[in-house]
Amino acid sequence: MTLLVIGSTGTLGRQVVRKALNEGFQVKCLVRSFRKSSFLKEWGAELIYGDLSLVESIPLALYSVSAIIDCSTSRPNDLYNIELIELKAKYILIEAAIKANIKRYIFFSILNSFNYQDIPLIRLKLMIEYRLKVSGLSYTIFYLPGFFQGLIPQYALPILDKQSVWITSESSLIFYINTQDVAKMTIQSLSIKQFNKNTIPLVGNNPWKSLDIIKLCEQISGRRAKINKIPVYFLNFVKNFIKFFQWTWNISERLAFIEMLASGYSTNAQMKEVLFILQIDRKEIEQLELYLQEYFERIMKKLKELNYQTLNNDKNVNQIEF
Repeated sequence: MTLLVIGSTGTLGRQVVRKALNEGFQVKCLVRSFRKSSFLKEWGAELIYGDLSLVESIPLALYSVSAIIDCSTSRPNDLYNIELIELKAKYILIEAAIKANIKRYIFFSILNSFNYQDIPLIRLKLMIEYRLKVSGLSYTIFYLPGFFQGLIPQYALPILDKQSVWITSESSLIFYINTQDVAKMTIQSLSIKQFNKNTIPLVGNNPWKSLDIIKLCEQISGRRAKINKIPVYFLNFVKNFIKFFQWTWNISERLAFIEMLASGYSTNAQMKEVLFILQIDRKEIEQLELYLQEYFERIMKKLKELNYQTLNNDKNVNQIEF
């Protein structure tokens, strides 16, 4: 079975590629830059040049492909690319998949997104979901919460760098999950009939509030966080004001996501049946505590090595000077 992974250099995409290769699949990756994607080739994937913004490159990429795993997404800071990549190009990709008789099309969306259709990026994802559902293709749509990997720049790095951590209210409980676990379940789902033409939630074991994650980072790293809280009413005021200026639309999109998280956004979902079908024990889903523990241990070890090298270099310089 040959898989075409789109968005293969992203946080989730690279894990999907790695897992698929480890499981013996032939993997093709649609990439815009062979240089930036060279690590995928080293892993054993075949690189195919293509760009979702260049729609003529899409059909050729599907040659001899059995399944598509679409991990691509545009950033909420580029309104033009949201419209182009998340809608027009995805429609063409789905049409090409129909003509190529693709056996399975996997798409990733945002958990409980139907409650936030006023956010353009989410609204466009819902439109793509609908197009898939009426396409006649054998599809699986996975609904995801936040990733462990996204917590590093949001919380861990600012704490390590003694920078401010910005949060809003504490009403949202997020069942964060490791992208490696998502990749594992995604690849396993390819051979499962129950996932055909179905929507599946994939979430972590425990819910987390912002302050809980910050406290966990403080406990593991031994450093105190500088916490700054932003009132939700202020976010609403800024978001509505800057909509009048085209050059600030990207900021408005970002603030809309922050507002979503501050308004009681919930990513709770039942995973018991999903894990049973996949024959995965819940204990196999990585805990956030362990993930952050391993991250901080690696960082602290690296910092100690750098400090040791710096001390040795200083000693050598002093010896030369004397």
